[in-house]
Amino acid sequence: MNLIPIGFMEFGFRDLIETLIIAGVLFYLYRWIRGTFAVPVFIGIIVIFTINALVSIFGLTTIEFAMRRILDVGVLAVIIIFQPEIRKLLYNLGRNTSFDRFMNRTEPNEITDEVIEAVKEMARKKIGALIVFARNTPLNDLVDQGVRLDAKVTHELLVTIFSRDTELHDGAVVIRGNTIESAGCFLPISQNRQISSTFGTRHRAALGITEINNVFVIVVSEETGRISVAHNGKLTSGLTIQKLRNEMEYHLGKNTEEEGEETAFKPAEKES
Repeated sequence: MNLIPIGFMEFGFRDLIETLIIAGVLFYLYRWIRGTFAVPVFIGIIVIFTINALVSIFGLTTIEFAMRRILDVGVLAVIIIFQPEIRKLLYNLGRNTSFDRFMNRTEPNEITDEVIEAVKEMARKKIGALIVFARNTPLNDLVDQGVRLDAKVTHELLVTIFSRDTELHDGAVVIRGNTIESAGCFLPISQNRQISSTFGTRHRAALGITEINNVFVIVVSEETGRISVAHNGKLTSGLTIQKLRNEMEYHLGKNTEEEGEETAFKPAEKES
């Protein structure tokens, strides 16, 4: 069915659907690469294709031959350059499925009080902490590089792990179910340029792991004792204990109410 005649072309219903799909994909790609180093790289790729088109038009055969050799390896180069972004995209697609949402609500509630008690004590004493709730995400690369514990979650053990006189205090703790699976794990640092300079390494690591994995992370600043949480590449900072409990209950599967306010990269004093 033709809708709109455009010169010698006829714009039909199928063309409209295709246009909307392409527009949606381009919009999603823009949101995907916005604020990352992928933007200038993407512009560079467009420039190369534009130069190649101009060279073909003017018949500059030698330059055209060289440009084609460059473009022959272009696909492989794009995959290598955009590897972190592609990984993030695939994780986002996977964790947005209905099956994934169904599987996510498995965290037991009995650990909430233990974690809350530990965070409260560490915030009061300004003990830096980084706690990752793995849920159904394997995280084998992180767990294997850390120290395997497979210990029950207790607030005493968490405070001990992150105390400054222990060898594991600089890394992250990975919790799965009601078990501390591993400690002393080092997380990937976020490369997002929109992150405020007031946030330190722990907060950037919390954002980094949530950008590529479906996990929930609690951060305690060693400098200020400020409590923050990270999920889906967003950071909410300056939480009270009650707000932390609400965030845990929502993200870990007990509370079905609407998600509260999220403040991405909220300005704060310098934190580690």
